[in-house]
Amino acid sequence: MGEKHVVRFEPVGIEIEVDEDQTILRAAAEQGVQLMHGCKEGQCAACKSFVLEGEDIELDRYSTFALPDYEKEEGQTLLCRAHPFEDLTIELLNYDEEIIRSGLPLRRGTVEVVAIDAVTHDMRHMVVRLVEPEEIKFFPGQYMDFQVPGTRESRSFSMANTPNRDGRFEFVVKVYPDGLFSELLATRLQVGDRLEVEAPFGTFTLRESRTSDLVFIGGGAGMAPMLGLLRSMAERGIERKVAFYYGARGARDLCFEKELVGLQEQLTGLTYVPALSEPSADDEWAGETGLITDVVARHESDMAGKDAYVCGPPPMVDAAIAVLTRLGCTAEHIFYDKFTTTGDPEDSK
Repeated sequence: MGEKHVVRFEPVGIEIEVDEDQTILRAAAEQGVQLMHGCKEGQCAACKSFVLEGEDIELDRYSTFALPDYEKEEGQTLLCRAHPFEDLTIELLNYDEEIIRSGLPLRRGTVEVVAIDAVTHDMRHMVVRLVEPEEIKFFPGQYMDFQVPGTRESRSFSMANTPNRDGRFEFVVKVYPDGLFSELLATRLQVGDRLEVEAPFGTFTLRESRTSDLVFIGGGAGMAPMLGLLRSMAERGIERKVAFYYGARGARDLCFEKELVGLQEQLTGLTYVPALSEPSADDEWAGETGLITDVVARHESDMAGKDAYVCGPPPMVDAAIAVLTRLGCTAEHIFYDKFTTTGDPEDSK
């Protein structure tokens, strides 16, 4: 362990101690301070912040798309990559005080695989149960890190279920060719196998203090946190109006259709709108077609005052944010989770 330094976050006035061997984001998470973040690997820029006081900071490898050189020279940094070597004062550029102060401390544990079922040709529904510790708490929409057996690497997957006392967690995992974890999941992982995990991570959670209408936009494995949020709303009887737009290429890429239709009966304010961007003749599809962002633009003429939650591949998320902004949704009403692929960024330092 290295020396510890005090890091103060403004404008919220929260202070934490950070060991030099830790990143600022990691130290905050361990102490239950829930800073905005996404990939934790210096690729998504969700944790980008400004250094007000202090200069002695070292950054782990990161993408210059997330932090261009000119921004770094101006004093911006990525909290998921930053190690402090003196006391610092950080201005949070992207924060939600309600979320920061309601964070849950990280916990490590061991889980056992209960089920692995194909829900599409390239996505698996993985269910695990907690072996130890007795409980890992989380909020719907958050994610868990899985240690990849035989490596020092980890992979992150959003919980699709709601918090419970039986220690079960559900995930929707997209299988990538040669993916470090997903290939293991698709070919070798079996019921009964055990994995090391850590949770909770992420700020893609429902802002409980709000009553505004909701628009959910998802694609691919972005289905998982959306399911978690919708299931939680149904369990708790939350009556906010919500439209869920889910994009897929063809009918074979749709999943959890029966449950989502059923959720519309439990959540009277829910409207589920699936859309296919490349439907085939065999799909016999009568629903919405085109890019999901175009479908949203056709259905949502005015987003002013609504909260938007977006989850999926980075290109889809970026396109959705642009559309939502054009429709009048302001930045403080847009919450997103980019499912970045893990590995060395193409342009990184």
